[in-house]
Amino acid sequence: MLKLSSCNGADRVQLLAQCGFAPHRPASVLAGRIGFRTPATRVSPVLAVVSEKDGAVAVNRVGPESVSLADRLRLGSLTEDGLSYKEKFIVRSYEVGINKTATVETIANLLQEVGCNHAQSVGFSTDGFATTTTMRKLHLIWVTARMHIEIYKYPAWSDVVEIETWCQGEGRAGTRRDFILKDPATDQVIGRATSKWVMMNEDTRRIQKVSDDVREEYLVFCPREPRLAIPEANSNSMKKIPKLEDPAQCSRLGLVPRRADLDMNKHVNNVTYIGWVLESMPQEIIDSHELRSITLDYRRECQQSDIVDSLTSVELIEGSEVVHGTNGSASAAIAQQDKQDRQQFLHLLRLSTEGLEINRGRTEWRKKAPR
Repeated sequence: MLKLSSCNGADRVQLLAQCGFAPHRPASVLAGRIGFRTPATRVSPVLAVVSEKDGAVAVNRVGPESVSLADRLRLGSLTEDGLSYKEKFIVRSYEVGINKTATVETIANLLQEVGCNHAQSVGFSTDGFATTTTMRKLHLIWVTARMHIEIYKYPAWSDVVEIETWCQGEGRAGTRRDFILKDPATDQVIGRATSKWVMMNEDTRRIQKVSDDVREEYLVFCPREPRLAIPEANSNSMKKIPKLEDPAQCSRLGLVPRRADLDMNKHVNNVTYIGWVLESMPQEIIDSHELRSITLDYRRECQQSDIVDSLTSVELIEGSEVVHGTNGSASAAIAQQDKQDRQQFLHLLRLSTEGLEINRGRTEWRKKAPR
C-alpha cells in the first residue's frame, strides 16, 4: 500500500492522476478502466485498485520513472483530490493589446491550454484533445459546442494568472468543462468560464452520442457532485442566443481563415471565431468599453477554404429602460447607471457564399474605467 503522504512530487502527481475516483467504485470495474495509455515522456504508469471493503488504494509501479522537461517546467498539477487541475501562467508581451492587458483571445487560449494539460496529466492521449482509449479506437474527437467566458479584471503584461479547471458529464450529449481564473497574489477571482463539448466522428464529421464505455473512462476523473463555475441562473452563460437576421447594424465581410488558424483536428480553432466576432464591433464601443463576457454557440465547422461574414447588432439589455425601485432610491439609481454603462450585442458568423450559419454569439461590454 502506498500512502500519498509518502510519495515524492512525481509519484504524487501520477498517483492522483490515476486514482482520482470515488472510493465506492468496485475494484472489478476500476481495474479494467484505469489502464489508459500513458505517453512515454510522462511519469511511468501505475496500476491502481480500489478495495471494495475499505476504499484503500493499492498502487504498484510498472515501469521506470521518466519525467519530461516540459513537466518539470510547467507550473501546473492536479489538486489534492485529483478531480481538478491548476496551473499558473505569465502574461507575455505578445499576449496583450493596446491597453497592455491580456486580450480575450489570450484568455481563451490559456483556457484551452490548461484543459489540454489537465487531460494529459491523467493519461489521456495527446493525439487529439483529451481522447480516451475507446475514442481513439472509434476515431472520435471532442469539439466545442458552446463557450462562455466572463472577465472581471484583465491581467496585465507580466502578471501571473492561476487557472483551475475540471470536467463533468452532461449525459449522452457530451461533457462540460469549467474554469476559474484567479490572481494568485491576492486569491481574487478575476474571471470564470464554462464550455460544452460533444463527440464527433473524425471520418464522417458527424456528431455522435457518448457511449457508456467513453463515459466510464473519463468520469473517474470528474467531481462526484455537480460543480459549476458560473452557478447563477440569470447568467448569460445559459441563455439562448437568438439568430441575428439581416440587415445587421454592423458587418465585416470576406474574412478568410489562415493556415495558422487550423487546429490539431484540422478545422478552424475555436479561438479564431472570437477574433472574427470582434471584427464587426463598432469602433466607438471598442474605444469606450471593454469586453465583460462572451458566449459563442458553435454550429458548423469552418474549413480553410471557407470565406466568412461577421455580423453584429445591438441587443437591448432587459429592463435597461426602466428604473426598478421607488422614490428615486440610491440603489435603483446605481442599478440604472450600471445598465447605462453596459452594452450588449448579438453576433452571427456565416459562410459568405451559401449564407449557412457557422456561429452565433452574444457579447456584453462595460464602460472602461477612467485612467
